[in-house]
Amino acid sequence: MQFKRKTEGKNSISKIVNWKLYIILLIASIFGAIAIWPYILTLQGDLLQSSSIPLYKVVAAQLIQTMALSAFTIFIGLYLAKKVGLGLPILEGWLEGREVKSYLKSILGISIGLGLLAGILIIGLDYFFSFAGVSINLTQSSINPPAWQGFLASFYGGINEEILLRLFLMTFIAWIIFKIKKTEEGKPTNNGMWLAIVLAAVIFGAGHLPAAMALTTLTPLVIVRTIILNAVGGIIFGWLYWKKGLESAMISHFSADIVLHVIVPLTVLI
Repeated sequence: MQFKRKTEGKNSISKIVNWKLYIILLIASIFGAIAIWPYILTLQGDLLQSSSIPLYKVVAAQLIQTMALSAFTIFIGLYLAKKVGLGLPILEGWLEGREVKSYLKSILGISIGLGLLAGILIIGLDYFFSFAGVSINLTQSSINPPAWQGFLASFYGGINEEILLRLFLMTFIAWIIFKIKKTEEGKPTNNGMWLAIVLAAVIFGAGHLPAAMALTTLTPLVIVRTIILNAVGGIIFGWLYWKKGLESAMISHFSADIVLHVIVPLTVLI
C-alpha cells in the first residue's frame, strides 16, 4: 500500500503540466534567446565591447537568465492555462498523436494576416505620434541591423515574448479574474478574458517606459505613445491566444516582427 501511494504521488506530479510540451517550449525559448544576439550585437556592439565584462560572460549570463525565467514562466503558464481553458492545441494534439495539420492550416491565414496588420498599425501609429511632436522613432535608427538579423530576432518576439506575455502573464491575470468571477459552466467570462488581454498588453507597454526615459523626457504624450505602440500588437496576439491557441499568437507576433525588423530595414535600403 505504501508503494502504491508513492506511485500515485508521482503520477499526480506528472499530471501537473505536460512535461514533453514543457521541454519543447523551454528549448524553443533558448533558441529564441540565441537567435536575437546578432541583432543585439549590431545595435549595442560598441557598448558591449567597451564593457569591463568579457562579451562571452555577458552572453552566457543572459542565456542562463533566459533559461531560468523561461523554466519558471512556462511551468506556471502551462499549469494555469489548463484551469482557464487556454493552451497550445497544435503541439498538445501532436504530442497526443492526433491529426493537427488541418487545424494548423486553418489558423495560418488569420495568424499571419493579423500579424502583418499589427506591424502596419505600429508603423502608422509611430508616424502619427511623430507628427504630434514625439521625436522617438520606433522603426528608424542611426544603426540599422541587416534584414537577416531582424529575421532571427523575430523568433525571440514570436517565441520568448509570447511565452512571457501570453502564456505566463495573460494566463496568470485570466486565472486571477477567473477566481473572482466565472460563468455558470465554470469557465472564464468574456469580459474577464478581454480584461486579461488588455492588462497584459498595457503592462508590456509600460515596461518600455524606462527605455523611453533613457532617450527622451517622459511627457504624457511620450507615455501614451510608448504604451500604445507596444500594446496594440499585444491585444491582437492575446485575442489569438484566447481563440486559436498560443501557436497562433506566436505566428502572428513573428509575422509582425518580420514587418518591423525585416521589411522596414529593406525598404530603408532601397
